[in-house]
Amino acid sequence: MGSSGRWMLWTLCVCFTALENAALRVTMRESSLKVVQGDVVVLPCSFFTSSPLSRLNVIWTLAPFSSPETPIQVIVYDHGQVIEDPSFIGRVGFTGIPWSADIVVNDTRVSDAGTYRCMVNNPPEAADPGIGELELSVLAPPSLPVCQWDGDVDMGGSVTLSCSVAEGVPSPEIRWDKLNPEEIALPINMEGDLSGSVQIVNVSSQTSGLYRCSANNLLGTENCYVNLSIYTTPDSSSGILQGVLITLSMSLVLLALLALVLWLHRTGQDGRWREGKEEECYNEIRYTPSLMKRSFV
Repeated sequence: MGSSGRWMLWTLCVCFTALENAALRVTMRESSLKVVQGDVVVLPCSFFTSSPLSRLNVIWTLAPFSSPETPIQVIVYDHGQVIEDPSFIGRVGFTGIPWSADIVVNDTRVSDAGTYRCMVNNPPEAADPGIGELELSVLAPPSLPVCQWDGDVDMGGSVTLSCSVAEGVPSPEIRWDKLNPEEIALPINMEGDLSGSVQIVNVSSQTSGLYRCSANNLLGTENCYVNLSIYTTPDSSSGILQGVLITLSMSLVLLALLALVLWLHRTGQDGRWREGKEEECYNEIRYTPSLMKRSFV
């Protein structure tokens, strides 16, 4: 083989090596992104290919943080057609297809958070598609917490105050405070990331008052309230005093009734005595003339 033949062979090897190195490649310009719930975010995915784009295929999938074992297809571009997942219809779209695989997601939700994968395939290049990944975090203020109480509100009982929120990213800090007569922070038992409780033992009248649960993260604070009233039972000394007062009252009533009976009885006797006197005087006046007549006969 002459020098010209060796030159052509070397050129072919270089060309094949260049083509091999120029096989489809996918590049993610970001490895992680954060967005506030309700805002718009662009998920970048760039690719390089040496083949025509007539058979280009792009698939975006999402493995949600809440259920990473069940990924979904967010959006697909295949032979010029675009297909969206029902949960993303009207909220997702390609920004530069077929030259770019970037997508935009608007009206973001907490459920949109997770690991996104961009897969690009462009036959007749390598059968294995190029793949890129990024993580999306969707930040959200705490939802309105729900306050509840449970237990015995009689004197000496035990009461548990509980508070929970449905969502909040990052996980909100939960705290309980007694608001009156002065604000006092209470020790809290966390039950997971989104709920916390306070146990109050041996409750008394001083336990009564307004309590507040606060859920707070960097996007805001939400509150709920519990108004606690402790029922007190009268003590023995106050019971004895009430008994003495009742006894005295009944004694006074009986004395008043006895005095009334005696007064009525005496009034009745005086009346009968007056009637007897009047009758005696009447009889004397009646018989006096006859006696006088007899004395003159």
